[in-house]
Parts: sequence; structure tokens; C-alpha cells
Amino acid sequence: MRTLGIILIIIGIVMTVFTGFNVITKKKVVDMGPLEINKEEKTPVYWNPILGMVILAGGVIVVLTGKKN
Repeated sequence: MRTLGIILIIIGIVMTVFTGFNVITKKKVVDMGPLEINKEEKTPVYWNPILGMVILAGGVIVVLTGKKN
């Protein structure tokens, strides 16, 4: 359980500091024999930093209440 708690703490810190990222997708616009034109689209993915804080708090609770082996 401690390992899960530590993983949740790390994920919570990362989600609080970095509030999103961009996903880059390539889209084929024209394909005429040897001629090929592609377009890159950036799709942003965002989340609320409060969600990161909740996950961080959950990780701390799991670490503190977890059994020691």
C-alpha cells in the first residue's frame, strides 16, 4: 500500500505543477501519387490543479494509514 501511496503522491505533484499538455496528431490533407501534404494539429488536454491536490492528499492518507511490512 505504501508504494501505491507514493505513486499517488508523485502523480498529484506532477498534476498540480503541470496543468496540461498538447497531443500532436498528423492529418493527411492531400495524397496525389508522389505528392503528399500533411497537417499537424495540436489538441490541448487540460485538467484542474485541484484534482492534482486531491490525488496528492489521497496519496498522503494512503501512506500514513498503510500497514508496515
